[in-house]
Amino acid sequence: MENKDALAALAALAQESRLAVFRLLIEAGPGGMSPGLIGERLGIVPSSLSFHLKELSHAGLIAPTPSGRYLIYAAHMPTMRALIGFLTDNCCGGIPCGPDSGPVPA
Repeated sequence: MENKDALAALAALAQESRLAVFRLLIEAGPGGMSPGLIGERLGIVPSSLSFHLKELSHAGLIAPTPSGRYLIYAAHMPTMRALIGFLTDNCCGGIPCGPDSGPVPA
């Protein structure tokens, strides 16, 4: 992942409603959810939700899939994995720092 892609993804997630949508879609798994259900679950009106879905889609964090006349949105896991990899690249200077390596310094 390039810096510009990471910045776009982080900027898209740096808003309360978009972060909530993304987390809900992560929870929903590969089957995704319809915009109507997303809006209902999160209490976001359709006009606002449309804007947030567009922003997350442009950042590559979610992907719409046609289902008849509707779109189903799901988290785009390759982008999420790439962002996590980008953020943790060269973690701890090559020294293992996972959950089994002991306490993390404050």
